[in-house]
Amino acid sequence: MDKLFNSSHMVKLTGKWRYHLLAIVVVSAVLSTVLSGPTFITPLYESYAIVYPANVEPYSDESETEQMIQILNSQDIIDNMVKRFDLPKHYEIDPEYRYFKAALYDTYHDHVNILKTPYESVRVEVRDRNPDTASIMVNALLDLYDMKISEMHKTKSLEVIEMYERQLKQKRQVLDSLKNELYKLGTEEGLLEYESQSQEIMKGYLGTVDGGNQNRINKKEVDKLRKNMEKGSGQLIEVVQMIEFEAASYVEVKIDYEMAQRFYHSKLTYSNIVSSPFPSDKKAYPIRWLIVAVFTLGTFIMALIVIFFLDKNKES
Repeated sequence: MDKLFNSSHMVKLTGKWRYHLLAIVVVSAVLSTVLSGPTFITPLYESYAIVYPANVEPYSDESETEQMIQILNSQDIIDNMVKRFDLPKHYEIDPEYRYFKAALYDTYHDHVNILKTPYESVRVEVRDRNPDTASIMVNALLDLYDMKISEMHKTKSLEVIEMYERQLKQKRQVLDSLKNELYKLGTEEGLLEYESQSQEIMKGYLGTVDGGNQNRINKKEVDKLRKNMEKGSGQLIEVVQMIEFEAASYVEVKIDYEMAQRFYHSKLTYSNIVSSPFPSDKKAYPIRWLIVAVFTLGTFIMALIVIFFLDKNKES
């Protein structure tokens, strides 16, 4: 075996069997060229898009790019692609085959690749025997991604909207209750506004109403109002302050509610396309020259090994 790796012996052996080796190399090159042709291997055309995620927030420690890859590889999107393009028929997989689903999904992943680039973008590539179909499938994947993200956002937004609606209803009930309390203080106790009524009581006692005409002052009513103020002024101030606080809080929740409504009804896209897909005019698979080179080189090496053993047996 050491002789096989001896350069001088190899050169000598190659020279001795040069015509045989040349014939083997030529035949293997021709054979690999024929076998790598479209008759035996279906050529595939590649279409791709380079995209960045947009209008999304990561759910955990993953990046937005990793989240995009995860969603593009989700079962929902794969199943939608299978239905939209009738992939069992397109990939010529018999639905009655025992391992139909495994074969279908394996073939799908052989033709569809979602990759992360060094620049934190996502490369969505599809290979198909029809270049137009490959391009259409890339666009379909991006459309399904937008639809999936939109569905996820709308589901969560609807939950937020319902939460705000319950909160607004509760605050509305509290405000109505406080207003009823204020109405009772006004109708039953005559208490409407603490500061202005306090001033009126003071004017009544000092006799300064209407330019100091004391004859027009209803001392009885002033005294009644004074007693009511002494008894209910604290409650009046508290109710008014609570109404102001609840009204301000209601407005804040209403603003958040309207923002959630706008977000729910908005039509957003969730990817920025850097490179759009297009039908390729050059096949991506198989790489014919590589197949021919590897096959020919492998055949040449195998022929050398066989010749070495033949020569060794002849010598012995």
